Amino acid sequence: MEILWMIEPWHWLVLGFVLLIVEMFVPTFASLWFGAAAIIVAALSWLLPISIVAQIIIWLILSAIFLLAWFKFIKPLSVDRTKAGLGGSVIVGEVGMIIEPPQLDRAGMVRFSVPIVGAAEWVCRTRGEQVEVGDRVVVTDIVGNELIVSSMKSQAAMHKSMQI
Repeated sequence: MEILWMIEPWHWLVLGFVLLIVEMFVPTFASLWFGAAAIIVAALSWLLPISIVAQIIIWLILSAIFLLAWFKFIKPLSVDRTKAGLGGSVIVGEVGMIIEPPQLDRAGMVRFSVPIVGAAEWVCRTRGEQVEVGDRVVVTDIVGNELIVSSMKSQAAMHKSMQI
């Protein structure tokens, strides 16, 4: 029991780095926060005369705060929205912007704000409709590796005529 009371700041530092190294092999982001809290406790215990009980309480509180912050605020921001690995049908209905207008003799290019199925830019064509650079378009179909797009204006007009 006496050894427990002889914990020095470098013990916290070593614990922190060991937990950070463990995180490299166990990708759960759990030991990362415990390691970061241990490193902070090491710094605090070097700077201030803190009892071992207070050090452990600080470590537990910091670990809990870091874990809560991770699950509540940070992890939701890292949700994969690329739809990579899903079938091509997930592209239908997505909205992008024309960066190179399609012509009768060649395909154009559409760019999406978020990469879709692994790419932010896709080859596209229209079904006889004229679109210009900067026009917002919606994907209506997929033929081979080309997207069939329609301008948002024509889509809005079509929906309006269906409501009448």
